[in-house]
Amino acid sequence: MERVTSTREGAVSPIVPEPSAWRITYAEIATLAQVRRPVPTTWSRRHPDFPAPVAHEEGRPLFDARAVVDWLTTTGRGNAEPRRLQAELALYTLAAWRTPALSASVLVGALTALICLRQQLDVPLSGQSWDAVLTQADELDPENTYMSAELKAVPQPDRLGPELAALADELTEAAYTPAEAFDWVLEARRRLGSHDLAADEPTPAVVRALAALSGVDTLDEGSVVATPHARSGDLLAALHARAAEDSGHTYLAADPDPVRARLVRRRMLVRGVNEFDLGVTEGEDLPVDDWGYPHLLVSVLPYESGENRSPQVVLEQVQALTDYLDEGSTAVVLGPADVLVRPFPRHSEADRLRRSFLRDGLLKAAVSLPDGAFPYRPGYRTAFWVLARTSAEHRTGLVLLADYSAQPLTDTVLDVLAEDIAIWRAAPWRGDRRHEPRHAVIVPAKDLDDRPGAAFTTQHRPPMARYTRGVIERPVRISALEQRLTELHEQARQRADLRTALSAQVVLRPDDQPVRRTTVRRLLDDRRLRRRPGHRFADEHLTADGHYTVLTPDEVLGIARLGGRRIDRGVLLTGYEHALFTEPGDIVVTTSPRFGTYVDEAGLSLVAAPARILRVHPDADPPVLPRVLAALLRAAAADYARTSGAVRASRGIEDLLIPDLSRREAERFDSVLAEIETRVHLLREQSAALDDLVRLTAAGIADGTLTLQNIPGTDD
Repeated sequence: MERVTSTREGAVSPIVPEPSAWRITYAEIATLAQVRRPVPTTWSRRHPDFPAPVAHEEGRPLFDARAVVDWLTTTGRGNAEPRRLQAELALYTLAAWRTPALSASVLVGALTALICLRQQLDVPLSGQSWDAVLTQADELDPENTYMSAELKAVPQPDRLGPELAALADELTEAAYTPAEAFDWVLEARRRLGSHDLAADEPTPAVVRALAALSGVDTLDEGSVVATPHARSGDLLAALHARAAEDSGHTYLAADPDPVRARLVRRRMLVRGVNEFDLGVTEGEDLPVDDWGYPHLLVSVLPYESGENRSPQVVLEQVQALTDYLDEGSTAVVLGPADVLVRPFPRHSEADRLRRSFLRDGLLKAAVSLPDGAFPYRPGYRTAFWVLARTSAEHRTGLVLLADYSAQPLTDTVLDVLAEDIAIWRAAPWRGDRRHEPRHAVIVPAKDLDDRPGAAFTTQHRPPMARYTRGVIERPVRISALEQRLTELHEQARQRADLRTALSAQVVLRPDDQPVRRTTVRRLLDDRRLRRRPGHRFADEHLTADGHYTVLTPDEVLGIARLGGRRIDRGVLLTGYEHALFTEPGDIVVTTSPRFGTYVDEAGLSLVAAPARILRVHPDADPPVLPRVLAALLRAAAADYARTSGAVRASRGIEDLLIPDLSRREAERFDSVLAEIETRVHLLREQSAALDDLVRLTAAGIADGTLTLQNIPGTDD
C-alpha cells in the first residue's frame, strides 16, 4: 500500500491509494476545524493561501484534506488543537479502508485492540511483523478475553495488519494518552460505520452529566463502581475520568453482547485500570460474588420501542438493580420517561410498583431530561432516578422532582442539573436552604404516595417554596412595575411635545423639483458611508447578564427585546478579539430572515452576523443622517422584498435606490423621525413594563404563591 509523509514532519501515515479518499467538502472542513458551516467559505474567500479546490462534485468544491490540515495547523485558525487535527485526518482516511472484507466492526475492534496492546507494552508497534504483534497479544491475553480475537480477525493480515498498527501508533502519538486515542476512535465509530456500537448510547453530554451527578468524585478510596448494561463503556469511562486520581476504585460492568464486553475490558485497561481492579461479565448480572456489592451503580436501561415496552418490566429491571445496593450505596438509573415520571392508570400494577420505591425510602430524585438524549432515537424521551438505600432513622421522607424536558440539551443546562443533584445528595437528601434548585422542587414522598397514578413531576411548589427570595420579592417587584407605569404616564403628560398632535407637514413634491437618487454602493464609493461586518458568536456565550449588549437580527427586527443578549467581558477579550463595537449613530442592517434596520444611538454594542454595520462618515458632504438613511432603506427594501420561494431578495442592500436628500430636507425629515422615535421609545417602555407585570403576576398565580385582593367596585 502506498505511503506518504504526514503533516507531522518526519512521520509517515498509511493511506489508501485512491485520491478521492482525501477529498473533503466545506461542511467536513467545518467539522474538522470545529467551527460553524459558513466559516470555511469565508476563509476561502478572504485568504489567498487557503487551499484551492482539487475537484467538483455536483457543483460542490472538494478540497485535499492534507492541504487543509496543513493550512489550519500553520495559520492556527479554527478551534481544534493541532494534535486533534492530525488524529482526525488519520480517522478520516481510516473510513476509506472499509471494504466488504474489512467491515466497520472488525476495523474498530482491531484498531482499539492495537491501541490497548501498545499501552500494555508501552512500545510502538510500527516496524514489527504481524506475527510478532499477534504473539505479544497472545502473551498478554492468554485466555483471549479482550484483544487476541480482534487482531486475528483482520483480513489480509500481512498487508493490512502493519498498516493498522502504524495508524494506532500515529493516533497514540497525536493524543496525550493511549486512552484519549482509544476514545477518539470510539467517537468516530458512527463515521466509520460501526452503528451497532453507537445506536443505544446516550449523547456524550448526557453521559458526562450522569457521571457528574453520580457523586463518583466523592466516594471513599477503594470503592466499587458498577455499570450494568455497559454497552461500549462510554458511561464507565466517564465515571473513571470523573473519579479522583489514584482513587483505587474497583470497576464492574456487565453486557450480554460478548463483543461489547471485550471492548469494555480493553477500554478500561487502556485507561490504566489494573486487571485485579476490573470485573466485566458477559451477561446481565454483575460479578458481585467475586468483587463485592457496588457503592455506586450507574445504569442506562436497554432501549425498547414504545409499542413493545412494558412499564411493569422496566420497573422490575430497576428493582433488580436496587438489589445490588447495600446501606449507604447509591444508584443512578436512566430510562424511559413514560415509565419513570409520567402518569399511570390509578392502582395499576405498574403504579403500585413505582410507589413502592417511595415507601421503601429508596427514591431520592426523579428528573425528566430534555429531548435528544439518544442521537439514534430522536423520539425517545428519557428521565432518570437517583436511588439510595438509607436506614430507617436516616430517611428524610423527601423527594426532589425536576423537569428539564423543556430545556435545551446543552452542557450549560446539564451542568446546572448536576449541581442541583450534587447539593441535594450532599445535604444529605434534606435540601439546603442556601440553595434553591432550578427547575426542581422538593416534596414529601408521602404526598406522591397518597396520589395513585400521579406523575413524578413538578406540578406545584411545596410550602417551603413560599419563603424563597424570588417568591417573596414578587409583590415588591410588581409594585415597582406599577410605579414605573405611573411615572411613564406622568412623563408623557408633562412633556409638551407629546401632548400636541404629531404633524409631519408633508405635501406633494413640485414637478420642477425632482429628487436625486443614489445607492448604498455609491455612498460607499464616495466615502460618505463605511461598511463594517458583524461577528459570529457562539450561542452559549450570549447570556442575559453580560457586560456588553449583542445585537442579533432578532433585536434589529424587533423580535427580541434590546439588551436581552449580552456577552461577558472576559469571554469577549479571550474568544472574540476581532469583534467590533458600534459607535453612536451606527446603522445595524440585516437581511435575514427579512430586511430590518436599527440605529444604535448609544454605541458600544456588538453586532452578530449576519447583521452588519453601516457607519456614517462624520465629514460627508452633503451629510448622511443615520435615522434618515435607515428609514429610506426600509422603504426601498419593501419594494424589493424576497418573494415566496425565492432564495434572496431581488436587490441587495448595496443596490437599493434611495433619495439623496439635500441637507435642509434631510434635517427636516430627521426632526420628524426624532419626534416619532421619542414617542415610540415611551410606548416601548410602557409595553415592556406591562409585559413584565403580566409575566410576574401570572407566574405567581400559576404556582399558587400569589392571590389578588378584592378590587373596589367588584363583587367578592
